[in-house]
Order: sequence, then structure tokens, then C-alpha cells
Amino acid sequence: MTGVVTVTLNAAVDQTLDVPGFTAGAVNRALSETRTAGGKGINVAAFLSGGPAPVTAIGFLGADNTAVFETLFRDRRIADRCLRVPGSSRTNVKVVDREGGSVTDINLPGPRIPDTAWRALLDGLDELGALNGVFVLAGSVPAGLTDSAYAEIIPVLRRHGAFVTLDASGAPLRHAMAAKPDMIKPNAHELSELLGRPLGGRDDVTAAARELAAQGVALVVVSLGADGAVFVERGRALHAQPPRVEVASTVGAGDAMVAGVLAARLAGGDLEDCARRGTAYAAGTLSLLGPELPPPPRIAELMAGVRIEAIE
Repeated sequence: MTGVVTVTLNAAVDQTLDVPGFTAGAVNRALSETRTAGGKGINVAAFLSGGPAPVTAIGFLGADNTAVFETLFRDRRIADRCLRVPGSSRTNVKVVDREGGSVTDINLPGPRIPDTAWRALLDGLDELGALNGVFVLAGSVPAGLTDSAYAEIIPVLRRHGAFVTLDASGAPLRHAMAAKPDMIKPNAHELSELLGRPLGGRDDVTAAARELAAQGVALVVVSLGADGAVFVERGRALHAQPPRVEVASTVGAGDAMVAGVLAARLAGGDLEDCARRGTAYAAGTLSLLGPELPPPPRIAELMAGVRIEAIE
């Protein structure tokens, strides 16, 4: 049961514009434009494709603009179990200013999900749960679904003994915690929001992650941006500090970290392996525009450059 299934309820076409010196309220000229299939779960599927585990993508796609997704699935050999719904998948415009080191996001609305499509998705997940061992539930919840969507999905997968990773925020994350996902990956702000209290530095974040681990989450990963990430499993805590890289875009870095952690787990790695590979994947995608990983030799270099520290 080593297959990986990623669930993307709110897929997106990521339109990335390379605009040096971007200035709001002024005329800006883009040097380049790329359009890629996006949504957090689809990004994770792309990062994990080509590995030893077969990868399946399921979720919702707007029927009017499926080509970019179908091309990705075909090129990366990702099994396509996504349901088509009326309308277009949303477009997320990302304006990247390398000179200023900023990314400006403009996220458009997507289609409303009919109740019939939601029920069909749950049936599809029940079927896939019998055949695959790892599931990634990631991203926002679209119109037509409630904030308890992930909380409804997790028990379906639990019946089959699947390892469930959740990467969400706000109310969907809060509702899903009661269903006890096996792994979560909030950033520090999302963790603070989940617990309803401010978090200071690394020690506060670690204590909060340990609190969630004590409540039954097997692996808690908290991303800290340029300061790396904290990894907590069964009370043991590690801090992973990435090597310095030239940042082209932060798009997909969190999804790359999820993929790296799962790749390490699928290979039988321990917590340190998860921290090292997850951090290297995230650092690797920072130097590229769009959700892409550098070649394996560069990933190996980045892994060697990750500093791991045990937190008492």
C-alpha cells in the first residue's frame, strides 16, 4: 500500500508573471509568463511524480479549462481521478519581483461544487482508500462545500488504515483536527491561528507543535519561512535550517516540503530524514519559477547543506 493520492478540492491555474521592480498603481512590464496546473495537492503530486510510488490526483476541475491539468498528468504519469464540474478552475496570478524579493498574489474565484460532485468524490476516495496507503489533503475549500469538508474525508480514509496528511488553514484545519490526521504542516501563523494564541520564536512554535502531537497527530511540521521548519514526532523535536539559495519565487515551497517529507517516509526514513529531505525540496523549488524541483544531484547537495538541530 505505497501509492500516494493527493486531494485538491480547489484546483487552480497558476499564472506566474516575472515583473522586475513591480510597483502597485504603475504600468509594469512582465519579462515572462508561465501557466501551470496548480492547487496545493496537485503541486504535491507533481513533486512526487517520477518516484517509486505511483501517484494519483483526485479532486475537482472546472470543465472549461482542463487542458493544463491533463497535460501535467500525462507528462508526469499521474493517474487522473479528478471530477469535472461546470465552469472554470480558478486562476491564481502571481507577480514575482526578483529585484525586490516579493511575490504578489491575486487569486480569482473558482467554480461552485455541486452536492452530487461532493458525494461522488467521497465514493471515489473510499475506492482509492482500499488501494493506496498515503493521502494528502491540501489547500482551500471551494464554494459549495462546508468548512468541515476535510473532517468528512478523513474518516473515509481511516476505514482503510491510510496515512493522512493535511495541509490546510483556518476553519477547515480547525474542523479537521477533531478527525486526527496523521500529519499536518501549518506555517507559524496558521498554527497560531489554530491554537488561538500568539506564538513568539522557535521555542513557542515547538511547544505548540508538541501540544498537537500529544493530542494524537503523529507528525507535526511547522514551516518557518527562511528560518526552516520544526518537526515533531512522538515528543521528539528537530529544527531544520536550509542552506542559503537565491530565491526566484516562494510559490510551491510549502507543497515541496510536504512532498519531501512523504518521499522520505515512503523510503523508510526516520524523523531526521524527513526533516532533511523536506527542507531540501522546499529550498530547491525556491530557486525556480513555478512548482518545480531541481535535478537530483542538486537535491543531494541541498540535503547535505541542511543543518539539523535537536530541540530539548
